[in-house]
Amino acid sequence: MAPDDARTEDVRAWLQKANLDLRAAEHEMPEAGLVADVVFHAQQAAEKSLKAFLAWQDVPFRKTHNIEELGRTCLSLDATLRSVVDRAVPLTEYAWKFRYPGEPEEPSLEEARDALDAARAVYEAIVTRVGSKARA
Repeated sequence: MAPDDARTEDVRAWLQKANLDLRAAEHEMPEAGLVADVVFHAQQAAEKSLKAFLAWQDVPFRKTHNIEELGRTCLSLDATLRSVVDRAVPLTEYAWKFRYPGEPEEPSLEEARDALDAARAVYEAIVTRVGSKARA
């Protein structure tokens, strides 16, 4: 497999995982008791979408859930991502918040909808920037 083919496959794999997280969040949305899962999957979808973009640009990244860090690197490559990155930065805390006992409250349904909308925006922005071969 040529290096470009390998990179395309890597990007496609990241986008497929991001798409699965979006689908999981959308599936769980109607269930009021699963809003914590919705925000978790929204965070995961945004994170994986940004990692797909970095992979597409052949820019290494460390293992992190920090959307601000990933977004900053993406913005250094494409400043037109600013609005979706800024919208997604607050999702970072959903990688851990509400995942363990002891959180004072669950996210609201509105918060879950906003998180899912932000994740979709990141995913769609990245999909439009990668070649058709790399799309999930």
